[in-house]
Amino acid sequence: MWRSSGGGQSGLATAFASREQGLTPVVLEASAQPAGSWPNYYDSLTLFSPARYSSLPGMPFPGDPDRYPHRDEVVAYLLRYAGHLDADTRTQARVREVRADSGGFALTFEDGGRLAARAVVAASGVFGRPHHPHLPGMESFTGTVLHAAAYCRPGPFAGQRVVVVGTGNSAVQIAAELAERSRVTLAGRRPVRFARQRIMGRDLHWWLGRSAIDALPIGRFLRTPPTQLVIDDGRYRTAVAAAAPDYRPMFTKVDGTKVTWADGSTEEIDTILLATGYRPDLEYLAPLGALDRTGHPCHREGMSLTHPGLAYVGLEWQRSLSSNSLRGVGRDAARVARYLARYLAEGQASPGPSPY
Repeated sequence: MWRSSGGGQSGLATAFASREQGLTPVVLEASAQPAGSWPNYYDSLTLFSPARYSSLPGMPFPGDPDRYPHRDEVVAYLLRYAGHLDADTRTQARVREVRADSGGFALTFEDGGRLAARAVVAASGVFGRPHHPHLPGMESFTGTVLHAAAYCRPGPFAGQRVVVVGTGNSAVQIAAELAERSRVTLAGRRPVRFARQRIMGRDLHWWLGRSAIDALPIGRFLRTPPTQLVIDDGRYRTAVAAAAPDYRPMFTKVDGTKVTWADGSTEEIDTILLATGYRPDLEYLAPLGALDRTGHPCHREGMSLTHPGLAYVGLEWQRSLSSNSLRGVGRDAARVARYLARYLAEGQASPGPSPY
């Protein structure tokens, strides 16, 4: 028996792949439903990939394949996917720690319960731990500070002066939405970089797949992930050009409710919203010594470099551009499942990538 920690898209895809390999998975989800982080995203979130490129293995995303699904459609899809899985899926099962035990692993839950496993897949993805970067003087800011993970809708910020820190997809989408009711600035260390959503009549993801760029296994060679491009159908580029929101280089100082911009000017700010991404939420693996000093897993293409029975699915650039996406997680899940099936059958495997 082996266990997958995380019941979102990564854990569900891994459970499907493990069944294909003849394994019997147990999926452990910390929340009340197997939909991962999706129910907690902001209300207006819409996928940048069409439905035809937003499916997990074994179940196409329903409806018009060329539409861009809303957050709630993704949640409904994941719940339906979980319902069709031949897997033991347990909710409200938050793992507190994983330790090595008798040739396998011992898992301890927040409620004190325990489980044993010969192998473990950490499939809790990269959206469990909001990243709060160090910004000059932020500890003195007396206005409102929140991370994009806590943002739901623009109503509460109507009429405010808002700074959104970040220039990625979520930052731009949230800032443009807020700008309909508030005065908003995107602040970043580099300007927004846009990618056209449709090229020569085809969605960007069609080109990524046709060119094989989407699945190119270059993740292990990237010391620093490339700057995220904002996928745009023209609306966001137009909004930024019209200063709704505007873009400014990162502020240099915060004092009370005032920020100082790079040009030396200062102004009063009501809210600073951090759209600064996430970090892997893998503290439960710390007792294994499986993480580096920054909290990132020691792995090669999802296979642990510290424990041969441990693997990962859903990490950013785990193997390719699409590793932590709906469209790409299935490839990594299948690779990990093949590796673990071999490991469990033979009782031995190197911690490197599976040859299958």
